[in-house]
Amino acid sequence: MSNKTSRDSENNAKFRDVYVHTDGMPWIPDPFSKGIWFKVLRTSAETGAWTVLFKCEKGSAFARHQHLGAGEYFMLSGKTEVRGGVQNGGITACAGDYGYEPSGVIHDSTCFVEDSMFLFTNYGPLKFIDDDDNTLFVVDWLTVRAIEAQGLANLAPAAAAAE
Repeated sequence: MSNKTSRDSENNAKFRDVYVHTDGMPWIPDPFSKGIWFKVLRTSAETGAWTVLFKCEKGSAFARHQHLGAGEYFMLSGKTEVRGGVQNGGITACAGDYGYEPSGVIHDSTCFVEDSMFLFTNYGPLKFIDDDDNTLFVVDWLTVRAIEAQGLANLAPAAAAAE
């Protein structure tokens, strides 16, 4: 091994790359949002960040929530309306669109007006709130992993029965 190769190998042994083959992963139903499924791509205990791939049926929606960490999304397909869509002063995101959501922003509702798929990274928790801003529940990276584990456990008996 060359000196450079040896140094690179020694350095890289301290880190762990993450590669996910999403085609082989099952879709996990979101227990809080009917008609929405997700695949967990990465979570970070160090930063609290989490990255998921969402698949949303036309007419599905995320309930009112506040970002306690910034979020980013990239629409792969479909169309979503954030805070009522552009016609109501919000945002309408279509396939190919990128969005950044600052920490502290409140989304009254995020509705999917077409079957949609998007990549989403949040750099902290989401706090779901009622119309009076009372906290209903919080979703952080640990919650995302717990929902994934429960979803996979629920899917296992169905997969075994199908065999």
